[in-house]
Amino acid sequence: MTALPLIRDDEWSRLHVAFEEAGCGCLRTDRGLLPLVAMDVDAKVIASYAHTTLRQVFVNTLGVPIEATYIFPLPDRAAVHRFVMEVNGRKVEGELQERMAARRTYDHAIAQGKRASIAEEERAGVFTIRVGNLMPGEHAAITLELSGALPIADGEVTYRFPLVVAPRYMPGASLGGDHVGDGVAADTDAVPDASRISPPVLLPGFPNPVRLSIGVELDPAGLPLSEVRSSLHAAYADERAGRLAVRTTAGERLDRDFVLRFRLGDAGEHTTARLAQDGSGEATLALTVLPPTLNVGGRPKDVVFVLDRSGSMDGWKMVAARRATSRMIDALRPADRFQVIAFDDRLEEIPFGNGMLIEAGDRRRFMATEWLGKVSSRGGTEMAPALSRAADLLGGGYLERDRVLVFVTDGQVGNEAQLMKLLGQRLRGARVFALGIDQAVNAAFLNRLAQLGRSGDAELVESEDRLDDVLSRLHRRVDTPAISELSIDVQGASLIHGTVAPGQLPDVFAGVPATIFARVRAGYGGGSVGGTVIVRGRRADGGRFEERVPLVPTHNPALPAAWARLHLRDLEDRFDAGKGDRGGLERQIVEVSLRHHVLCRFTAFVAVDHQTVNPGGWGTKVTQAVDQPAGWGGAAAKPAVSSSKYYVAQRVRAAPMSPAPAGRARMESSSVDAKDADASFLDSAMEPTEALSARGARSLEELDDEGPADLAAPEPAAAPPPARPAASYGFAKATSAIPEQKREQQEVLRSANRPMAPGADLAKKAAGFLGGLLGGKGDQAKTRGTATLQDFLPRLVELLEWLRASRLPASHLAAELDARLRVLLEEMAHAGVTPTERHPLGEARLALADALTRHYDVAGLDRAVGDVVTLLEDKTGRAPATPRREGFWR
Repeated sequence: MTALPLIRDDEWSRLHVAFEEAGCGCLRTDRGLLPLVAMDVDAKVIASYAHTTLRQVFVNTLGVPIEATYIFPLPDRAAVHRFVMEVNGRKVEGELQERMAARRTYDHAIAQGKRASIAEEERAGVFTIRVGNLMPGEHAAITLELSGALPIADGEVTYRFPLVVAPRYMPGASLGGDHVGDGVAADTDAVPDASRISPPVLLPGFPNPVRLSIGVELDPAGLPLSEVRSSLHAAYADERAGRLAVRTTAGERLDRDFVLRFRLGDAGEHTTARLAQDGSGEATLALTVLPPTLNVGGRPKDVVFVLDRSGSMDGWKMVAARRATSRMIDALRPADRFQVIAFDDRLEEIPFGNGMLIEAGDRRRFMATEWLGKVSSRGGTEMAPALSRAADLLGGGYLERDRVLVFVTDGQVGNEAQLMKLLGQRLRGARVFALGIDQAVNAAFLNRLAQLGRSGDAELVESEDRLDDVLSRLHRRVDTPAISELSIDVQGASLIHGTVAPGQLPDVFAGVPATIFARVRAGYGGGSVGGTVIVRGRRADGGRFEERVPLVPTHNPALPAAWARLHLRDLEDRFDAGKGDRGGLERQIVEVSLRHHVLCRFTAFVAVDHQTVNPGGWGTKVTQAVDQPAGWGGAAAKPAVSSSKYYVAQRVRAAPMSPAPAGRARMESSSVDAKDADASFLDSAMEPTEALSARGARSLEELDDEGPADLAAPEPAAAPPPARPAASYGFAKATSAIPEQKREQQEVLRSANRPMAPGADLAKKAAGFLGGLLGGKGDQAKTRGTATLQDFLPRLVELLEWLRASRLPASHLAAELDARLRVLLEEMAHAGVTPTERHPLGEARLALADALTRHYDVAGLDRAVGDVVTLLEDKTGRAPATPRREGFWR
């Protein structure tokens, strides 16, 4: 048997420092917290268009250069059209390039030791920023500018800014091999980029790591402004020069959407056509169509309600979902038919429907509502079977009946593209309405899903207080539209073919105006664009609708960007649905994105500072952990990812890059696998972290008193702890047995390899010890002996005395005890100790590992560690004569 190298107490103290008052789940490195320290959102809203400037500040608090990675959300309808990096007083404008070209530019700059940053869109609403070669003590400010139209309904305008990417359920079989991204979820055949949209999640109790500031300036453009309210964040307002400024109070966390609503006098009360010239003989048309008021009874309809009952819907969301579905069923007419599908990883339909649509009589509606009252949250989020079943039920509809799909969910899945491809053609004749219930809802997916059918929309509910208003509006929209079969024409100018967005013009419902964008060019006479827009359609009473609207020039810079974003989204949806020539669509998407300077999934912004600051490009990779979404607790968060993983805030790994000096560390997001109960923090090459109490963290008030120049970190320690050699900078990807097609999908997302370097002697010794804790995979096969538990009595006594003398915090002591027990049990097995003798100790270790995965409950850890101490005392005959209090071992 090969003996494991031992770490002396003085060596261990250099790697592990405990804080007496540390709180569970509050992890940090010995030089500071996570890299993202501040986020400022500054929005200017003119009527119903918003221009938003987002500023993120990253600080390097480590003693080595870092590459910071942050996975974050943005409004899915907004166009990102500017990217700026500012580091050490040097300001660099980002350049929009084809995505793979931008990655090559970024990787080349990093390898040359230059500061660089890159912004990529992973999918609608989810983005990644990387900032590389950020030197110790430096701070980098990344600025994004985005513009877009805001939704209006019944005169109410909504400005929504998402602040956290919630954990998502990732269906499918794992692809194996290394991840293509820096997230925590495993890539699957259904979501090959799962690791790029799954940031690590902070544990409950972690001090607020980011100073958040949100300010919105409202310019009503001459219209009366009223009923301004923020539904999820504490905010105050200040009126100046006819404009209202709304700003959040200090101390808010990035754990829920920021939602601001206000009313504009006669906004949406008449049809308008705005025209923004761009100096090239072309212009952007923004047409807002408001339907006439008609008192016409709706046609009979077939309605299928699809209700998400997965684990992420636990709590108030499940209550709101049941209530919403019941209300909509109760509003059906006797001539209507309906069915309800409740799903998690299984499907359930109303049992008395016999798998068919049900006549909406009073008795049937009451029975359906009674059945809904028993539906509770559970399981995973397998949307595909449920939506496919709904499409089947609606597939045999009649021309005289409207077909409607109502989808009630939080939208937290990762396989959006798979669902769009599955349902793209099957829902063409139906109207799709999505009701998103969450404080960090996946709005981008629900908006895309709602556009699959003939017409539809997504409504978002962030609280139960908001539910009644939304249901009232949704009830009207589920009914017959006021105008259908919409078409537009322009006199005095010409519509540019293929530029109308959305490509499938929507139906228009009472009180909810429809906004349509297009590109137009001047008529045969040349010069500026002008003329009249003719809107035609069919009214709900069967009559023809026609309205002529004069084109009104405007200088609103948001219009061209808003058109480009919406047009790109149409093209990307066609690409995901597999329509037409995918290669040709990709080239068209890239051309539109580059021409109009709007970021999309096939392009990326990259900024390079050409000053060399880190020759060789060696450094540490840090993935920013995010808050758990507000309203998600315990069981709600667990099923959000198919691999059943809980996320630790951050863990420090050694990852030296030759020829860098020993001791450079790599920080990676990681996880504890609950399914395997392998809950040790100390995996191979992990450097122990320090616990940080709330008292030890800098307060938000202190941060608020600082200016941007004060954000630089304190001077790093002169000599960082040495580290062991590891795989790479985080970019090297091992070859694995992945199907060729999926490997090609992953390779598109991979970054260039980086070399590594040998570490110091202490790190090697630590690596051997810590590697042994995880099973010593590199050891040669050992020969089993015939030892007994009595032969290991000195080891048990040593472990007991260590426990009695330890002053570590609960979480750290439990993690280290779990690791030591695992080593001890493995040595017993190899020495020949029988399973019967090992069983009590093994059971105690499994209970301890299980306690570590239960959200770091201090009482649970106390009991688990206490049980181990009691067992060791029993086995060694060293039990005390008098009873002890709970938590005695501390």
